[in-house]
Amino acid sequence: MVDIHSHILPGLDDGSPTLEASVEMLERAAADGITHMVGTPHANPHYEFQPEVNRELLAQLRERAPRNLQVFGGCDFHLSFENLSLLRQQPRDFTINQRNYLLVEFSDFGLVPNLLQILHEVMLAHLVPVVTHPERNALLCRDAALLERMVELGTCAQVTAQSLTGHFGRHAKRCAWEWLERGLVHFVASDSHNLTSRPPLLSPAYKLVAKRLGEAVAGALFHNNPLAAIEGRPLPYLPEPLPRRRKKFLRFI
Repeated sequence: MVDIHSHILPGLDDGSPTLEASVEMLERAAADGITHMVGTPHANPHYEFQPEVNRELLAQLRERAPRNLQVFGGCDFHLSFENLSLLRQQPRDFTINQRNYLLVEFSDFGLVPNLLQILHEVMLAHLVPVVTHPERNALLCRDAALLERMVELGTCAQVTAQSLTGHFGRHAKRCAWEWLERGLVHFVASDSHNLTSRPPLLSPAYKLVAKRLGEAVAGALFHNNPLAAIEGRPLPYLPEPLPRRRKKFLRFI
């Protein structure tokens, strides 16, 4: 399996606190069957994104990583005016393995104005936005049609493995499975932060997806598509979204 979203670079954000903890996370990931892992530290108002520091830490991790696990760099890119300005100057500082796929995180408190236009501009710069964990964003879950429009525009979506197993609650679980079944999801990733509450594990979710949607879909979401993103290739699996429903499919109580 291939994991394109994790917080394994030490001491940069709310993920791994130390190099030793990062190495333990890599060992846990390798034992779970993960062969490629992307360290994607936050770039948001709370955590400064420092490309040079990230590269140094990435080199240290590669030296101590298990032999059967490759480690790459990326970013959990918060969609903000400041970040977009930096993206225009140095886009490859933020993309997965410095190719053309960009993890994009939305605020939980409000979506930026002209969101679709901004994503279109990102794509005009030959980048592919990948919306991270939309099932954990209450605003997107209340407006399912918005994610559908983003996917129609050419944006990809990544759900969190632990959402599929219920770790983030019933609403996130229901939303993630609905979107999977409606053909709106291109990747499943761990978004791992530690060894306890948010570990670098994909196999429990892989087994559920394989059982419910088939081995071919599971292989595409956990291996083929994320590997293509790391290598900067077009995705081999593009799900076909079902016709848009008139009513929202998820109701909050």
